[in-house]
Amino acid sequence: MRFKKVLFFLLVAALVVVLVACGGTSAEEGEEETTEPEDTSSENAESEGDGGSEELEGKVAIDGSGTVYPLMSTMAEEYMVNEQQNVSIEVSRAGTGAGFERFLNEETDFNDASRPISEEEQATAEENSIEYQEMKLALDGLTIAIHPDNDWATELTEDEVIGIFTGEYTNWSDVNSEWPDEAINTYGPNENHGTYEFFYEDILGEQPLAENINLQQEYSTLVSLVAEDVNSIGFFGYGYYESNQDQLQAVGIDFGEGSVEPSLDTIGEEGPYANFTRPVFTYLNVGMAQEKPQVMDYALWVMNNVTDFAGETGFAPIPEDEVQSQVEEIESLEQ
Repeated sequence: MRFKKVLFFLLVAALVVVLVACGGTSAEEGEEETTEPEDTSSENAESEGDGGSEELEGKVAIDGSGTVYPLMSTMAEEYMVNEQQNVSIEVSRAGTGAGFERFLNEETDFNDASRPISEEEQATAEENSIEYQEMKLALDGLTIAIHPDNDWATELTEDEVIGIFTGEYTNWSDVNSEWPDEAINTYGPNENHGTYEFFYEDILGEQPLAENINLQQEYSTLVSLVAEDVNSIGFFGYGYYESNQDQLQAVGIDFGEGSVEPSLDTIGEEGPYANFTRPVFTYLNVGMAQEKPQVMDYALWVMNNVTDFAGETGFAPIPEDEVQSQVEEIESLEQ
């Protein structure tokens, strides 16, 4: 009997040792399982060069052109919702010139522009030791718009447009004796906008605008003014006309070979609407991009995806080889 009791206690003791050993092994495996996902996510968080592949957070500040605003704000929303939910992008529209002032004071990461950076702005960037990268996004067709009930000035020559906006013609009958003897009311964006500068420099040849022209900061106000005045004529980017076709009428322009209306098919640097076509840009602060991963990521994502968004916001896309060349330039900025 005593022998059986000793044998029983020996068996119990052996069983306890086995259970303790198994419990220790289970705990160690549990620690490995908690750390392994971190290692795996780290290995998978690699940038593929088109932005949005690595989980990022932080802010991106953008200001500048009101013309580029619909394109950039649409892309920013897509990026925040479907690419990087923890990145906050603020897109403002002070105008190209006003935006460059903020950009060159390093208040923003990007500046949208409806004209290239000026020599004066380039000098300021050099003085402030700011390196920037020009990103050509798309093509815009400057559009001459009139009231929908205007059935006389639906087609104009390029010279007639210049004469109207420089004040050479003050009444519609001055342009054509068969047209109404009513005053022409001219409208456009103010000096803060690259559209104003493009129109003044490239189309008017730096001739002064008509003294009574009504210039506005907000494009929505400008659209409303033209839409409410049957004797109005205004200028702005094609996108603002396209999104307000129920209130506006685009004037066909005769550049010498017949009237051409702006459209995504006619807008182009070599197309039939070339005289009124211009590229639009955003400018990237290189230092900010190298310091803040979310800025670099957004820059790459924009260039890789801008063609998909250009048409739906009233811009003609640039050729694919130009897009890829710019992607490579931005990739070369990564440290």
